[in-house]
Formats: sequence, C-alpha cells, structure tokens
Amino acid sequence: MEDTLFEQRLDLTELSSAVQRLQDEIRKVIVGQDELVQLLIIAILADGHVLIEGVPGVAKTLAAKLVAKSMQVGFSRVQFTPDLMPSDVLGTNIFNPGSGRFEFRKGPVFGHVVLIDEINRAPAKTQAALFEVMEERQVTMDGTTHKMLHPFMVMATQNPIEQEGTYRLPEAQLDRFLFKIKVPYPSEAQEIAILQRFQQTDAEAGIQSVTPVISGDDIMRLRAVTRQVIAEEKLLTFIARIIVATRNDKSVYLGASPRASLALLNAAKAAAAVAGRDFITPDDVIFVARPVLRHRLILTPEREMEGVTEDEVIHKIVHAIEIPR
Repeated sequence: MEDTLFEQRLDLTELSSAVQRLQDEIRKVIVGQDELVQLLIIAILADGHVLIEGVPGVAKTLAAKLVAKSMQVGFSRVQFTPDLMPSDVLGTNIFNPGSGRFEFRKGPVFGHVVLIDEINRAPAKTQAALFEVMEERQVTMDGTTHKMLHPFMVMATQNPIEQEGTYRLPEAQLDRFLFKIKVPYPSEAQEIAILQRFQQTDAEAGIQSVTPVISGDDIMRLRAVTRQVIAEEKLLTFIARIIVATRNDKSVYLGASPRASLALLNAAKAAAAVAGRDFITPDDVIFVARPVLRHRLILTPEREMEGVTEDEVIHKIVHAIEIPR
C-alpha cells in the first residue's frame, strides 16, 4: 500500500523513458560496463561531475563521448598536457583594434558537456583553474564573471598506472567530482562480444550511429524531478553516520567533507529515480557510497603500505553501521 502511495506522488514515467533511451544509445557501441553506464546516467540526473579511471583501452573516453552524443547539447573536449595553460581551458581577453576594447574569447570549458582527457597530465595551475567552474558554474576573468550554460557537466578521464608526466590531482579538485568511477577489464564473454561486434566495422562507425535522444531542457526538467525524490529522516541519519565514520576510522587520515554527504544524498536520489522509485532506500546509499567516497578519503600511510584500498575501507565502514528499516 505504501509503495502505491509513493508511486502516485511523483510521476517518473518521463524519467524512466529518458533513461532507457540513453542506455539504448550508449549500448550501440559499449559492450558490458553496466555499472559505468548506470553511474554516468545517475551523475547526469544528480547534476554532478565524473572522474573515470582505468587503464588504456577500456572505453573511458568512448563512454564519455557517447553520453555527450546521446544528448542534444554542446560538447567540447580538452586534451590535458603538461604545457597546457589555464587560458587554454578557460579562455582569455583579447584586444580588438576595431572597438578599442578587450573582448573575452571563451575557452573549451564553455560547453554543456566538457570531456577532459587525461586530466592528471596538466600541472597544478591548470588544475586550479577548474576549481571555480566546477563548483560555481562560472569563470571570473579580470574581474568579470562569465556564467556557464545549463546543463553543465565535466567528465574527466585518467590512467592510474602510467605515472611519467602526470600530476596528482589536488584534494580540493577531487572533492568537486560527484563520482570517481573505476573501469575494470571486460570479462572473457564481454571480450568475445567486443570482437564479434567490431570484426567488420569500427568504433567510429558505431559512434556515428548514436543520435541525440534527450535535450538540455529535458535534462533540467528531469533533474528537478530527481530532487523531489523522498529521503526519510532515518536515511539522512544513515548518510550522516557514514560520513562521520570516515572521519573517525583509524585507517583514514582525511575523512569525507559535508560536500560528500550532499553528494551521497543527491546520488542516492538519482539512483532511486533510475530504479523507478521516488524514495531512497539503504541499498541506494550503499550502491553509490564507493564512487562518491573513494576519491575523498586519504588513507593512513600504514594502511597504504599494507595494500588496503579505499573501497575496502568504505565497505567496512558502511557495513558496520546499522541499516535503517
């Protein structure tokens, strides 16, 4: 009876249809990687940026391009390199002899969906240039503020293995990503499916077959619906206890911030909406806990030397807290 009341309260028909269309378009090219696709769609609904980490060749950049192509919004791509300057990303003021004034020429960050490839290859000053635009959706240049378009989303990729010519991302920047998604190798069955799908064609042809199925206005409307998903008091307490536990765990040197608790709530709401529910459950919170928290925790040097991972610590923390019923 309770589920029936919830179902009548918020109509998720349009949202569910949009999610299905996005999945269908992305799966024209991507084989497997179910969690990656699901988390990317959740991030779109939760209005969050995404950091995708994986070894070369596991379709990190391809997935980001497919998500952008399946939405009828502006797309731009920036390849980060060690010599990249902040103005190469944000834009710069250029003197116009005709008008006798400086005019702002926008950089590639001024798009709806911005793909930053190999984000850890740019130096600290270029990384810092992204702080304002990722958090406040604006760029301030010479005292003038330039607002971003809506929707606005940054999708960044990085390779965790290759260290030559890379820079560690600042904690303040990592905290601005809603998710850090780890992309694993495909299974043997998925590897065979990839070979079968592309033995007579290539990925580029697959990308060209992907068509926009959702507009920018649609995204803004669906985000408004997602924000209305119910989070009962006991679920808010559950989220808060997880975040506080990260600050008190002996394996953790630096715990999660209040921004992380909001990210956990918003991601759980979007996960519930994708599942067709207008109320979050503990399972929604648990599902998004690792991608929300893994880049926000710094483990103690002792735990790192022992080979303990952030995901293991998060799993231990979450399952040590009583699940609300």
